[in-house]
Amino acid sequence: MNSLVVRCLLVKSPVVQLGKRTLNTSNKLFTFWEKDDRGGYKTKGPYPNFTERMRSGLAELKNEVKLWCGEVKDKFESDPIMLYRPYETDVAWRFKNLSSLDNWIVTCDADNNEGYSYCSLIKNNQGNVVFSGNINLRVPKDGRVKRAGYCNMQTKRFRRSFKRDDYLNWTGYNTLVMKVRGDGRTYLLNLGTRGYFDVAWNDMYHYQLYTRGGPYWQIAKIPFSKFFMASKGRIQDDQHPIPLNKVSSFGISAQDRHGGDFYLEIDYIALEYDPRHVEEFAYEMYAVDKGIANV
Repeated sequence: MNSLVVRCLLVKSPVVQLGKRTLNTSNKLFTFWEKDDRGGYKTKGPYPNFTERMRSGLAELKNEVKLWCGEVKDKFESDPIMLYRPYETDVAWRFKNLSSLDNWIVTCDADNNEGYSYCSLIKNNQGNVVFSGNINLRVPKDGRVKRAGYCNMQTKRFRRSFKRDDYLNWTGYNTLVMKVRGDGRTYLLNLGTRGYFDVAWNDMYHYQLYTRGGPYWQIAKIPFSKFFMASKGRIQDDQHPIPLNKVSSFGISAQDRHGGDFYLEIDYIALEYDPRHVEEFAYEMYAVDKGIANV
């Protein structure tokens, strides 16, 4: 045997270590692999003891069984929509009680120590929900964060019983309808289509919601064909329409180059089928060669 090979086997040489490292699957070697579906953010806190885990697990099991019973009941009593009537608004979310807010989460840059913004999602006296807060563009002096200033409200992950992933099926609609009362700012609408593979975890479709401001309500109708695809905030070259049968989340972001307070009051978020809208996709779809990653 060659003496160089023998020395490599007996001593921890860089050649052997390099061969071992190539077998590891880390986010440094494989940039498309995400070890955390939240993009790397980790919650720091003490791990609960066995008694607390058992108590919370049994309580969770009770809720899951109750949810499963409801699914079985809905399956036998289901009345699927066979025909989507034109111009009829079907409400997806309406905030008439406090329990409706349990399906939403609110985040901002301060939650991850990446800024100083704050926001809230509360129900007002008129029975509507108010998404408000303050956008602070001040950047933390940590040498890592380059931009700051965002607030976001988003639905929780749609799930069936026993933590099975679920999706919303909006294939019968072509328009998003929202009744809002804003402050003149432009908000960003986010439609998530999280897939099975980690490379698609951060795929998101966006479009702007323009508000007039003032005391009057406005009804915004946005075709789904206007939404463009992005991943981690970067617009992709390879564009394609939204897979409306795989909607995994819906959210609204407040982010602007002008800091300050923001206010968005929402009555309902709904869907509509408009037969006059025949556009399939509003943007050019380039034919990208195979094996080329879009960034």
